[in-house]
Amino acid sequence: MHILITTDTMNGIWTYTRELASGLMGRGFRVTMVSFGEIPMPEQTAWMERFPDLRYIPTAFRLDWMEHGEEHFAEASEFLCSLIHDCRPDLLHSNHLGYGALKCRLPRVVVAHGDLVTWWQAVHGREPKESAWLRWYRRTIAEGLAAADAVVGPSEWMLGALRTAYGSGGRESVIHYGRNPVLFNPYVKKEDSVLSVGRLVDPAKQVNLLTLQKQTVPVCIVGTETLEQKPATFRADVKFTDGCTGVAVRGAQTETQLRLLYSKAAMYAGTARYEPAGMNLIEAALSRCALILNDIPSLREIWGQAAVYFRTNDAESLAEAVRILGADPQMLRSFANRAFQRARECFNAYRMTDNYVQLYRRIPIQRAWAA
Repeated sequence: MHILITTDTMNGIWTYTRELASGLMGRGFRVTMVSFGEIPMPEQTAWMERFPDLRYIPTAFRLDWMEHGEEHFAEASEFLCSLIHDCRPDLLHSNHLGYGALKCRLPRVVVAHGDLVTWWQAVHGREPKESAWLRWYRRTIAEGLAAADAVVGPSEWMLGALRTAYGSGGRESVIHYGRNPVLFNPYVKKEDSVLSVGRLVDPAKQVNLLTLQKQTVPVCIVGTETLEQKPATFRADVKFTDGCTGVAVRGAQTETQLRLLYSKAAMYAGTARYEPAGMNLIEAALSRCALILNDIPSLREIWGQAAVYFRTNDAESLAEAVRILGADPQMLRSFANRAFQRARECFNAYRMTDNYVQLYRRIPIQRAWAA
């Protein structure tokens, strides 16, 4: 089977796509991959050298929620239709919801990694302000969901949020993110420290919660902004203190550097108020970090009893959770082991790939190219 996959280099989608494409090709699938947004750096594409049969096409089309996204969406749609005509895949796996309604004869799976409207509701507690562009965006996402043969979410919460925002789509399935456990080292001696990873200026990630209270152990926050994304100053709605809280803030790290930080940290703080899946949480858990998570429905659903939760969006409660867990080595080890076992069993790349293969095979493949 030949799968055409759309991806981009934002957030964890690139990592997710790499795991899935690698797993599919390891099982004999043909994969053509198209990326939108920023052109990836050479270190991001180095993994492709192991797969000479992978066809990869980078493009600079902007994502639908970005400035000029509407114009670029139309151009990207034409490009995809032309590519589909030329390379004749059996199925489109789109990691961008709007392309579920491409005007071409091809079965399609769309995956909801997040969207603007549900992000806005989670961050601001209300609907975004109505505009001509927002009406276009809502219509585009709704049409993409409705036209898809299958809609995949990384959590039931994400699928429910989509139904509320855009109406029902195609057949729905939950397929969790997965990572290859062998990439992480859960056996390094841990330091009494907390790690958190996220865009410093993103109010949805709100890593600044770690800086608003004095912490009892050292804290490291890794920003994920690229040079192009990093602004001159912090956003007005993301407040950082004066640095006297025992918190160190680092810039973007390489994968090797980040894995080392995961392996040494005893705890990982998942502070996001909007987190449909959480690739960083899986990576931390596979490194045997105890998870301290914001008490939001998606994280409760995904991690269950394998994590400690702090009061929703509450910096004081987060600091107290860090203090209690850091002061009790036995409890700390217990929650680290719980997170590790859950990640290995539920959020590994093999299981994710297997679930997608089963989904693909349930969708009738239109053999349009034989005509």
